Amino acid sequence: MRSARASGVLAHPTSFPGRHGIGDLGPGAFRFVDWLTVAGQRLWQVMPLSPTGFGDSPYASPSAFAGNPLLISLDWLAGDGLLDRQDVDESPDFRDYEVEFGRVISYKLPLLRRAFDRFRAGAAVDQRAAFETFCEAESSWLNDHALFMAVKDAHGGRAWTEWEEGIRLRQPEAVTRWTRDLTGEVRYHKFVQFQFRRQWQELKRYANERDVQIIGDIPIFVAHDSVDVWAHQHLFRLDDQGVPTVVAGVPPDPFSETGQLWGNPVYDWNAMAADGYAWWIDRVRAMRDVVDIVRIDHFRGFAAAWVVPAGDPTAAGGRWERGPGAAIFDAIRSALGDVPFIIEDLGVITPDVNALRDEMGFPGMKVLQFAFEDDPDNPYLPHNYTENVVVYTATHDNQTTIGWFQSRREAERHAVQRYIGSDGSDIAWDLIRLALASVADTAVLALQDVMRLGDEARMNTPGQPSGNWAWRYLPHQLHDGLAAGLGELTAVYGRRRRPERVTGRNAYDYTTSDTQHPLS
Repeated sequence: MRSARASGVLAHPTSFPGRHGIGDLGPGAFRFVDWLTVAGQRLWQVMPLSPTGFGDSPYASPSAFAGNPLLISLDWLAGDGLLDRQDVDESPDFRDYEVEFGRVISYKLPLLRRAFDRFRAGAAVDQRAAFETFCEAESSWLNDHALFMAVKDAHGGRAWTEWEEGIRLRQPEAVTRWTRDLTGEVRYHKFVQFQFRRQWQELKRYANERDVQIIGDIPIFVAHDSVDVWAHQHLFRLDDQGVPTVVAGVPPDPFSETGQLWGNPVYDWNAMAADGYAWWIDRVRAMRDVVDIVRIDHFRGFAAAWVVPAGDPTAAGGRWERGPGAAIFDAIRSALGDVPFIIEDLGVITPDVNALRDEMGFPGMKVLQFAFEDDPDNPYLPHNYTENVVVYTATHDNQTTIGWFQSRREAERHAVQRYIGSDGSDIAWDLIRLALASVADTAVLALQDVMRLGDEARMNTPGQPSGNWAWRYLPHQLHDGLAAGLGELTAVYGRRRRPERVTGRNAYDYTTSDTQHPLS
């Protein structure tokens, strides 16, 4: 039987409005869920919720299991009695249209420590039992994460390969000593993760009760300077000092004659197979605790990955090496049952990748911006889709649809216009209609496209080391007119019941109206 048609919106919590410099899990997030509900959307896709790393990227995290402390709502902590109202009311004058990560970190992290000090002093006594339960239930990853972060702080933030030898190599005596000596710091990092999980689970419950499921994101590779590599060195291809011997990348292609050198350590798939892929099973299990559907970034690496000798200046000297294939997903299924996966199968895709995807029955991705090369056989054109795919107007790595269309050559713009039967004057919503009308079971729309924004709202430019991940929308941009228009199209193309009528201007009117979430 065919699965139900559905649609949703791609928007990371950091993009929500709010007064503390970054979107968080407070009122702005709940208002967004309300807006999705009015718009008839059943899905909300986020990027990784883990702490950000190099370049403020959520795809370069120090922990694949932890939550991002910057997403914790300070207003919520004040409501719990862990902060004074003055602590959160006297915030710096942050920009409201972008995240200034350095300033946000300097502002929020001291307040999280203040909240922890109050917790230790007896505040929020009703949370104590839940905190201890959380620490015990999540100990398989939480103990290592908290110790890693505490030791990293003690070493001035330096990479773990620069720590003193005993703790760098996780010698048992050193682990015991550092855990004892940093007891307070370890407990602080556990407290932060407890607060993140507590707030996120309440937001997820709120969404699920409104028939909105959350799509999470697992990057296939992890950062070298991460607890994941430090705590599981035998599962990665490292030398005896913990330094990678090979790293991941992407081969040369027409867009880059030297390829892309990502630098992530490469898994030792033989070592992972020897223990039944336990680390990956734990990773997917942890993800399923916080989201409903799991998207796997760079799925092709499970079939074969581009592996480059460490120290090479570019990726050109790499080679393809086979991955675990179906064996890892069979192990996950055996341990966890059928996990609802979406797989990212973009880029250099060879027959073995398609064969693995089809063997597993996972839906792949179709991005409309890749479709218009004046070739009717282009697999990204909707008339070539099968039902078991997820169609996107754009992903976090793409230009916004308006920016993309404006930057196309005239011949490509004409190809788009011929296909959609429109002059492209409302190109973002033309592609939204195209995605929703397609036979794809699932359609995911970039929020920037729903809002008809240009490249000033782009989330990430691959290969650009800084200036990414910072876009935030303003409160008035998420208005009922957009919800009404999107809900109408969603119902027309059978992706959900017709939404309840809302007040406010129609989405085709660029004028906006303000609303407030009842919890704000």
